[in-house]
Amino acid sequence: MPKNQFRMLRSALTGVEAVEAETPHSFARHTHEQFGIGLVSSGAQKSLSGRGVVEAEAGDIITVNPNEVHDGAPIGERRSWRILYFDPEIVTGLSQEIGAKRSEISHPVIRDAAIATRFETLFRAVTASAADGLLCEELLLQLVAHVMREGDGSEERPPVPSSIRAARDLIDDDPLAAVSLADLSRESGLSRFQLLRGFAKATGLTPHAYLVQARIHLARRLIAEGTPLAEAAFASGFADQSHMTRVFVRKYGLSPRLYAGGAFL
Repeated sequence: MPKNQFRMLRSALTGVEAVEAETPHSFARHTHEQFGIGLVSSGAQKSLSGRGVVEAEAGDIITVNPNEVHDGAPIGERRSWRILYFDPEIVTGLSQEIGAKRSEISHPVIRDAAIATRFETLFRAVTASAADGLLCEELLLQLVAHVMREGDGSEERPPVPSSIRAARDLIDDDPLAAVSLADLSRESGLSRFQLLRGFAKATGLTPHAYLVQARIHLARRLIAEGTPLAEAAFASGFADQSHMTRVFVRKYGLSPRLYAGGAFL
């Protein structure tokens, strides 16, 4: 592969994105709106997740929950991985169906050869040129059941305090609005300093970083729907397409143009 390559493969399952990557890129702190379950193919990486600092190497399953702040950097020159991103309702629905004790994936890294094999089988099935829908459904249910079973007995992340949740919701309700610390302070009932400190502790991001993340999520959705890049930048609150592109690359490692279609095989 070239120095920095991401490939978005066509997925046979609605609400599931399939990505292959090989890169030396170090990702800044960011979030995804989806669940992610992947497999490190080669090399190794170190990341700060919402569940602690972890390292993953070839053969390890890596996971992320929706809106969980994380980053990632290679250990050595580069690493490669394959990952499936699932719309939240897919995993939460399956979790309820199998009677899981929680709605989040507990472990950011899972070392289990059987689960790794199940992931590989599902990835190949959903990206096959002539995918079998029934087979994909069976494999997906089996993978989620085994990944969620890994979390039984583990504690979930502590809930976000109601004061911080109120400030966060103000941003989520309208990511395009120009909000100030004073606005967020009033909404939360905290002083600006208390709000800034509490927000970063609870979410892993400062209010400004969280706002930018909300806007890039909106941009990603618009681009996926086929919105032209310049229009997507304006509609998601960025100053211009260049600004959106810089943030998109920093968060996801590939450009909006590639995400819009050039990276698909």
